[in-house]
Amino acid sequence: MWPLVSALISLVIAAFVIWVVGRFNLGLSVTGFGAAFIAAIAIGIVSWLVLWFLGLFGITVGGSGLWAFLVWLVVSAVVLLLAGKFVPGMTVKGFGGAMIAAIAISVVSGVVYWVLGLFGMA
Repeated sequence: MWPLVSALISLVIAAFVIWVVGRFNLGLSVTGFGAAFIAAIAIGIVSWLVLWFLGLFGITVGGSGLWAFLVWLVVSAVVLLLAGKFVPGMTVKGFGGAMIAAIAISVVSGVVYWVLGLFGMA
């Protein structure tokens, strides 16, 4: 039961982050929180598929340093572009917009989890 609740809470937080980034028009836009929620699900699924596919070729995303950050950024941008093709109500403004959105999502996620951590909720 708790893993399901934890996954749902993570999904709601991801949807909130996508919605916030969409409101600031930082490379992507969403029509509302419902579209952001569906986008969070789609991004999760597409991320898993892309990382699985890269793993078939021995490419891993992670680690530290500039190279790892650049690989993560490109993979995140590709995931956003792919998700944008399938999610009604979500528009990604090209590869550059997807890269800006990926950075913005990372920053907003960090802030949200930091605030939740202040209240002992993360």
